[in-house]
Amino acid sequence: MTSSDTPRGGTPRAPLTLRTDHLDHRVLADYLVRTRWFAGKGRPFTVTGVRRLGEVPAGSVPEPRVVLHLVELTYSDVPAGASDEVERYQVPLALYTEAESRLDHAFVGWWEEPGLGWVHAYDALHDREAMARWQQAFDTAAGRPGGNLVDHESSLAFHRLPGHDLDLAAHSTLFSGEQSNSSVAFGEDALLKVFRKVTAGVNPDVQVHEVLSRAESPDVAHLYGWVDWVDPDSVDPHDPESGEVVQLAMLQQFLRTASDGWDLALSSVRNLFSDPELHASAAGGDFAGEATRLGLTLRAVHDLLVEHFGEDEVPAREVAERMGDRLPAALAAAPALEPHRESLERLFDRVAALGHVGVHRIHGDLHLGQTLRTSLGWKIVDFEGEPAKPLAERLLPDCPWRDVAGMLRSFDYAPRVVERTWAEDDPDGADARAAKAQEWANRAKNHFLVAYAGGEVTPEQRTLLEAYVADKAVYETVYETRNRPTWVEIPLQAVAEIGAS
Repeated sequence: MTSSDTPRGGTPRAPLTLRTDHLDHRVLADYLVRTRWFAGKGRPFTVTGVRRLGEVPAGSVPEPRVVLHLVELTYSDVPAGASDEVERYQVPLALYTEAESRLDHAFVGWWEEPGLGWVHAYDALHDREAMARWQQAFDTAAGRPGGNLVDHESSLAFHRLPGHDLDLAAHSTLFSGEQSNSSVAFGEDALLKVFRKVTAGVNPDVQVHEVLSRAESPDVAHLYGWVDWVDPDSVDPHDPESGEVVQLAMLQQFLRTASDGWDLALSSVRNLFSDPELHASAAGGDFAGEATRLGLTLRAVHDLLVEHFGEDEVPAREVAERMGDRLPAALAAAPALEPHRESLERLFDRVAALGHVGVHRIHGDLHLGQTLRTSLGWKIVDFEGEPAKPLAERLLPDCPWRDVAGMLRSFDYAPRVVERTWAEDDPDGADARAAKAQEWANRAKNHFLVAYAGGEVTPEQRTLLEAYVADKAVYETVYETRNRPTWVEIPLQAVAEIGAS
């Protein structure tokens, strides 16, 4: 028994079993549907399994016990064996022997815990005492060989990159706005992102941030460390390095004073609209300079990704076929796309005729909301890729023009969103605002594209870019049809413009 196994007073700490038979699945199901990050709201599901992964090292303090779980769900609204039938969610819990009224809002349930007796369980990310354990574990890992703190009994591991000393006195603050994951800031020092819906394999957000951080890229928030777990049941006894890895969380630089790129764009458009006498090029609402700097930032990130991950080519017809294969389902979901079917098919045919398309690791889900503006320049964040795609697909090389197209669509959306909110208070100024919105979008897109490309875009690149913009706009049309029908004209206008070109 090590010193960390003994709390103050010298009483040995009871080891936590990895068995979870004592947990009531209904309690966990009720908890999941109350959270912001659970993606299965409204779908019929059953909790079909719970696995305790391990415990965050506690040092000399006996409470809380911070234990990490994987909760497996099975949905009944899809056929058995469907790709979205089963999901796994990470649930870290803080266990206390007495109720903690300060954590009533994060209460999960209470039950009899083997070796501990009756405990009260809370969502650990809401508890500063529990989150301090994570900080301490990362700090301990920094002092271990290779920067790794591994619990060999549970196969839970904390990993650290060198170069940053954590502020262990910093209090944790849980962000309230995120949907798919949970983020906790430690003062002004670091940010912990806990992945909620998890899949076995390397998380691209961790992988790409590690590479770019080791390369000292100034264009991302640097990675400080991460947490993963290796399923001991999947390890080949003849190969100790084998096994199914699940990455659970990442700790990175906290850019506290940074401004969200989407918010900055909306503010720019509002400034432009507030002065009816000025054009974008002369108004304080001009975003062209920021778009230029953002284009240069994306180019620098792409160049580093090529340097460290390499690049390849794929047949252009495969790219075109994937776009074409998505079109029938989109037409069925959004009938307003039907008049543009032939022009879209012709565009995809032009892609197929290109021969080959260069691919490498990219962001995969880039838009203004994935950028932060700091005093030192733009930062690109969240390299997880498109959430709807399987993890294996998100780890594959892709065409860099997909990232460019995503940003161009974001530049187009920003002024249209503001345009619609202003129309409620000033319907008579709609025509003037529409013209300004178009001017703002065109300037931002053109400056971004020229900066990224470093000059003129070749005809082949233009074809690829138009196809990726169209593919994205088709996706957006389906989304708006289902969720915000009054906004569907925003992406439809882009589809129509592409068809007319």
